[in-house]
Amino acid sequence: MSLLTLALFQPDIPQNCGTMLRTCACLGVDAAIIEPAGFPVSDRHFRRSGMDYLDHVAIARHVSWAAFEAWRGPARRRLVLLTTRAERSYTDFTFESGDILLVGRESMGVPEEVHQAADAAVSIAVRPGLRSLNVAVSAAMVMGEALRQIGAR
Repeated sequence: MSLLTLALFQPDIPQNCGTMLRTCACLGVDAAIIEPAGFPVSDRHFRRSGMDYLDHVAIARHVSWAAFEAWRGPARRRLVLLTTRAERSYTDFTFESGDILLVGRESMGVPEEVHQAADAAVSIAVRPGLRSLNVAVSAAMVMGEALRQIGAR
């Protein structure tokens, strides 16, 4: 197990998913994909954006949110949701080794039950009038800060 895990809730854009998995590989972060995904994970766009980096990241696949929670529960790992609905900035949050950072679907985020299950929620401030950053960019920013805080190289 690495210091962090990035969990992708039902990703629906293969290029973003591949980019996030490539980032995980480069930063030494494990990944989890909570299905159903909006594309087959063998999709060529997914493979192209992840390139050969996908061979260098531990990816756990979960067939549903319930299966993911059953996996997470016994380990008692903290779930930190990245969401535009959070009032706390990711830079004001104290990350811990073992945290699972969760990003939602590009098209609609996560359902209320997932918000309720999260131990914490953080956001990235953007300029007024703009909704959000790309999910892969957001994941990279928060992973970088979390790794900095917990002392990873």
